[in-house]
Amino acid sequence: MPASSDQAFGVYVHWPFCLSKCPYCDFNSHVRHAAIDEDRFARAFAREIETTAARTGPREVTSIFLGGGTPSLMQPQTVGAILDAIGKYWRVAPDAEISLEANPTSVEATRFRGYRAAGVNRVSLGVQALDDASLKTLGRLHTAQEAMDAVAIARSVFDRYSFDLIYARPSQTPAMWEAELRRAIGEAAEHLSLYQLTIEAETPFFALHRAGKLQTPDDGAARALYDVTQSVCAELGLPAYEISNHARPGAECQHNLVYWRGQEYAGIGPGAHGRLDIGNIRYATATERRPESWLMRVEGNGHGVITDERLNSEERADEFLLMGLRLAEGIDPRRYQALSGRSLDPSRIALLREEGAITVDADGRLRVTLAGFPVLDAVVADLAA
Repeated sequence: MPASSDQAFGVYVHWPFCLSKCPYCDFNSHVRHAAIDEDRFARAFAREIETTAARTGPREVTSIFLGGGTPSLMQPQTVGAILDAIGKYWRVAPDAEISLEANPTSVEATRFRGYRAAGVNRVSLGVQALDDASLKTLGRLHTAQEAMDAVAIARSVFDRYSFDLIYARPSQTPAMWEAELRRAIGEAAEHLSLYQLTIEAETPFFALHRAGKLQTPDDGAARALYDVTQSVCAELGLPAYEISNHARPGAECQHNLVYWRGQEYAGIGPGAHGRLDIGNIRYATATERRPESWLMRVEGNGHGVITDERLNSEERADEFLLMGLRLAEGIDPRRYQALSGRSLDPSRIALLREEGAITVDADGRLRVTLAGFPVLDAVVADLAA
């Protein structure tokens, strides 16, 4: 998978609402029991898109990602209005990847054809597990059968689809995970996102784990599950192209590659983050997280941005290193040097090579090995020191 040019430009749109809050989730998601005024939110999305486009100037959008929250709670006409606004204020490439995250409940699955008509050409399904007991533990509202039904509908409507699974779940063994993973790949077609369960602060799982009421695999068991993930996916034609993402060659998620390659993207909606290059300066943006507060800010000011920081050369280079080394394709150290004004330490590179954590190609490209990925944070810290 070759690295692309720096011309990619993504638009991330955050729909912040969910039917319920999953106990492991620390994303910006909110449950509202009253009906959501989708027309009002659609107008606010369009307004923030307009304001952001005025700031960036002309751009060709190469990918759009509607994430959340649960974007599949939106009506198809709301999705269509958001995509129309993006097309009005920026130019959208004819082959742009337009993804939407969806929960695989039967009610939402029936909307897939409406999303396709609105312009979505790829869906990412939050399956998370293929057995009902695990789904209940994870706080998911769908059953394994509903998930597989949704995958079947996605397959019939979209040329491209993906789904997520969480592993290192309580009581999960390598044999159980291997069987589940083989079943998933049989349904996955081209792409899987496979995330190790992490216990995030300020989540219900954090409190349960701290109280000893939630047991997760220890480091050794988690590593065994990771090794199963890599070997089974590689065997069945979905090698890792990023530390948690697996795809058949050519089926990588183009929008997520924008993040990992350190390219430019606009963040639209409550709690959305962006990276914008304005006048040779990179800005890190973030919007108001609370949906109703974001709405009022946009209606009053044209945008909900509350963080708008200039990244200096060192910050930008460190971010490039942190994100780029997640990819199997690795990084070009010359780009790091151009961003930071300094080269990576050859002695540190040599030591990490000896330890088997990284490789260096003939052209100098630096990659983290499969053995190095489980300790990626340490590898990055060593190189950045």
